[in-house]
Amino acid sequence: MWVSSEKGDGVDAETGMQEELLIQDEIYKSRLASIKREEEVILRERDRYELEKGRLIREMKRIRDEDGSRFNNFQILNHRYALLNLLGKGGFSEVYKAFDLVEHRYVACKLHGLNAQWSEEKKQSYIRHAIREYNIHKTLVHHHIVRLWDIFEIDQNTFCTVLEYCSGKDLDAVLKATPVLPEREARIIIFQIFQVTDFGLSKIVEDDVGSQGMELTSQGAGTYWYLPPECFELSKTPLISSKVDVWSAGILLYQMLFGRRPFGHDQTQERILREDTIIKARKVEFPSRPSISNEAKEFIRRCLTYNQAERPDVLGIAQDPFLTYSKK
Repeated sequence: MWVSSEKGDGVDAETGMQEELLIQDEIYKSRLASIKREEEVILRERDRYELEKGRLIREMKRIRDEDGSRFNNFQILNHRYALLNLLGKGGFSEVYKAFDLVEHRYVACKLHGLNAQWSEEKKQSYIRHAIREYNIHKTLVHHHIVRLWDIFEIDQNTFCTVLEYCSGKDLDAVLKATPVLPEREARIIIFQIFQVTDFGLSKIVEDDVGSQGMELTSQGAGTYWYLPPECFELSKTPLISSKVDVWSAGILLYQMLFGRRPFGHDQTQERILREDTIIKARKVEFPSRPSISNEAKEFIRRCLTYNQAERPDVLGIAQDPFLTYSKK
């Protein structure tokens, strides 16, 4: 009948409209998925360019430091070590890749420069501590420790230590590429650092300077984000022991897990000093993300114990459950 035909046309039109809406919906969903994929590609590209930018900035700094170095003209030191290129520069030293003409191997020459403006007493103190460090280092043979091959004087204010050359990335480069590491990876890195204590490195130091530690002769030296509160005490000369390294390890683990340092992360070293940031660092706070184990949190808390007397030393912290691997 005519009425039925009209009703049927209405149903067909509604069905067609619904089908069209479904098709349009699928088109939009498909386009959205495509845009998200494009966004992911762009973000990956951005990250890659950021890494490349960081690498180029570091290389520009290295070239600038090399251009300003008095050892940049391919000298042969001690009639044996042919300097090649600067690897890095610190506050009191430069490190060059070199070739050992006697042993026919690549080495790293660390050139220690004494400030000509220093008093004779300060120079002797620096030399005394450097010799002590050398005497300990030269006895160490371990696959986690760079070997020390040689030491010699260059002039009145400069001496050189010759170290095993290690190619590849250091931890700083790894963290720049991957700021946040899974807890499992961060744990094994910290484990390897403390595993060195297994053959008595801390005992060597303790026998040499006593269990209370040695006096800090250069307050203000070091990288402030990783130094404990006692290194910023100005009222007295603090005694420095392996507990300084325990604090630094806690900072490092926190940084690997959360991609930032727990104290003064966004501050310059000058601001850290001016605002007493580390002196005020009495308690460590943990972000809610990423989630980490209670064992990791407790390990970090122990490492970052504010009071030096209550903080475990290297041998004590090495026994922490977080660093214990056993079959389950």
